[in-house]
Amino acid sequence: MTLVLVAHGTRDPAGREVVHSLAAQVRARLSDVDVRVAFADVCSPGVTDVLRTVDGPAVLVPAFLASGYHVRIDIPAQVEASGHPAAVVTRPLGPSLVTVAYERLVEAGWSGEPIAFAAAGSSDPRALADIHRAAGMLRALAGVDVEVGYVTTARPRITDLVRGRRFAIASWLLAPGLFHRLLRDSSAGIVAEPIGAHERVVDLVERRYRGALLPVTLGG
Repeated sequence: MTLVLVAHGTRDPAGREVVHSLAAQVRARLSDVDVRVAFADVCSPGVTDVLRTVDGPAVLVPAFLASGYHVRIDIPAQVEASGHPAAVVTRPLGPSLVTVAYERLVEAGWSGEPIAFAAAGSSDPRALADIHRAAGMLRALAGVDVEVGYVTTARPRITDLVRGRRFAIASWLLAPGLFHRLLRDSSAGIVAEPIGAHERVVDLVERRYRGALLPVTLGG
């Protein structure tokens, strides 16, 4: 069996390193599983290219925090283009990782300020709903006001949201790159690091993989 960890892709070497670090940790957990990395956009190898080198069943785990275009349309289309006969795509990582975003915020020095929840942004209402659900979970954890802002595509833009206001930014981003640099360059006094190669991300990737195998196991 092969597990393909599918990330968005970035030109930033630090961002790619986070993805490969996650894959290495998953590989250490699942020593009998062939764990590979593919990117949905920007850099290679792409999903189609990776699947064309895989013999046997494959489970693709999208390393995305919301169910936007790449998760719902782009990755399935790349799977289809590969011609692979036995590939399944799991749910993305999603709001389950809010506890890690909160941890990163505390590490950055947060001490009770209102929080700006900074997400990449999407034109897909389902992805925006995922983001607002995650922000609500963070609000419950932190016990303070949490407002959502976006780096691109959707509004309000995070730079407009924090301008002239006392906010700490919680980064709803998986890895460093251009989007996180824009957060650091904002007027916010506190900017948390991205979620990164955290142990809880590894846990969730493993659960997504094992959950995809469950119907096969029950079927004999």
